[in-house]
Order: sequence, then structure tokens, then C-alpha cells
Amino acid sequence: MSSNTHSRPEKLDKIVQKFKRRDNPKQKYEQLLWYAQKLEPMPETEKTPENKVSGCVSQVYITSTLDEGKIFYQGDSDAQLVKGLVAFLIAGLNGLTPQEIITLTPDFIEETGLQVSLTPSRANGFINIFKKMQQQAIFLSH
Repeated sequence: MSSNTHSRPEKLDKIVQKFKRRDNPKQKYEQLLWYAQKLEPMPETEKTPENKVSGCVSQVYITSTLDEGKIFYQGDSDAQLVKGLVAFLIAGLNGLTPQEIITLTPDFIEETGLQVSLTPSRANGFINIFKKMQQQAIFLSH
């Protein structure tokens, strides 16, 4: 294991490795769209201003619940690629403790190589979605 994966949860690391193996941007996009299709539908009632991710060009919503000390997220976006980013983060972070999510650094985002494929606003949105998830983890940990 390399030094930057030692504190990364296994599920998240597997997803990061999957993206790292895709050499060209088209394959990374296809992978994101696959994740978008796998995302559970989010109830319209959850799409509220409190759950909206700020700093995203598209509409992005994230909710979280704490169940037996572990966080479970739900999310959605009106843009398919961004929905894929949401699904990627949900797949990687669901079932972790608030502490694990709070202490996670966003360097894994860079490791996927997705920034190269994403527009600057989408890459920035990816980090904003992650930060929103961390904020919810902090809130649920109190």
C-alpha cells in the first residue's frame, strides 16, 4: 500500500483504483455514467435548499442519515456526469463512520485523474460535493 492510501477506506480505494486503470478520458466518462445509472433515486421531497450543494453549476443534492454509528448518503444531480460523481462518492463513503469521513482528505479525487477529463467547474463541483458530505458528517457526529 502506498502512503496516501493507508487512511483511505477500502471501498473508496477500490473505486479510485478503477478510475486510475482507465487511461483515456472517454473511459473515465463511461465509468462515471455507469455509476450515475446505479444511483438510487432520491425522493423529490429531499431536494431542498438545505440539501443543495453550493458552488455547483448543475443542481446537486445530498442527504445523510446516521444508522448505528455509520453514515449513509443519498444524492442526485440533474447532470448525468455530475450524478456519476455523486454516485462515486456515495459508493465510496456509505457505511463509514462520521470520523472516517471527516478525516478523509480530498486528494483521492486527484488520484482518479478525473480533473483532466472534467471541466474546471465540474472538478470544483466534485470537491464541493465531497465537502458537503463532510459537513453533514460533522453535523451528524454531534
